[in-house]
Amino acid sequence: MDRLLLMHSFVTVAQAGSFSGAAKKLGSSGSLVSRHVAELERQVGVRLVNRTARSVSLTEPGRRYAEFAARILDEIDAEDASLSHLHDRAEGSLSIICPKWIGSLDLGDAIAAFSAAHPKISVRFELGGMSDRTYDFLDSGFDIAFHTRDLRDSSVRLKKIASLPFVLCAAKGYLDREGALTEPNALANHDCLVHVNDPVWRIGHGHASTLHKIRNIAFSSNSYIALQKAAVHGRGIALLPQRPAYDDLMSGALQVLLPELAVPDRPLYAIYGPGQATPRKVSVFLDFLAEWFSQNPIPAIQS
Repeated sequence: MDRLLLMHSFVTVAQAGSFSGAAKKLGSSGSLVSRHVAELERQVGVRLVNRTARSVSLTEPGRRYAEFAARILDEIDAEDASLSHLHDRAEGSLSIICPKWIGSLDLGDAIAAFSAAHPKISVRFELGGMSDRTYDFLDSGFDIAFHTRDLRDSSVRLKKIASLPFVLCAAKGYLDREGALTEPNALANHDCLVHVNDPVWRIGHGHASTLHKIRNIAFSSNSYIALQKAAVHGRGIALLPQRPAYDDLMSGALQVLLPELAVPDRPLYAIYGPGQATPRKVSVFLDFLAEWFSQNPIPAIQS
């Protein structure tokens, strides 16, 4: 039988001076309270109460144990209250993990802004080292993880934070040398710059979209920044996040390819632990991030 339950019954008996009085306070029966005290005595190995027909008195070990049990129960109640209060406040520590390419771009800026706006929250932000199993971030001690793929996992909850536009592009020097890209299937005839986690490119939207497994890989990296630099140097065609590539696209260092088809946006999802109540610091963070992306849209590319 649960020791804390037995201790609670015993402390109530000690305070009330009888099983019936304790039962009334506990909303239970005198016989059940008596059984609880008897079981506690069996577990600790000493007699805690003297029983008479009308009252109950504590033995010497009983008085000592009653003081101990009351102190323990009070400490548990105080800690429960403290944790509950912390749960409802936007403060404490918040641990976040995401893929390297997201964290070094838009998301890094957004989280830095959040940390400045909420100094009572200590942020731990790690890039990379994510498992293929959606829920592993919880086992690793993180509160929130970010993904850019659709997730269906009942062991976690998720919130869509933003849509991240991508662009298919190349340098003018490469296009002058190798020829223009006239249709998606022609990617097979071009040098391509590929992120190691993104070897299949979707071109177009909706039912008209097509998937292309890139086989002619001239340059690969786990960094979109590195792929962007290679594209600017004329190494080949790249599929890049639009925000970091924006300045190069506007200056003409990179040119948009197949603008009539475009490429789909990537969803940015925040995933967090299950449970009925979301900790206040987590809900404040998610709301802040969604608002940040809303207030900092990626400018449209001017043709």
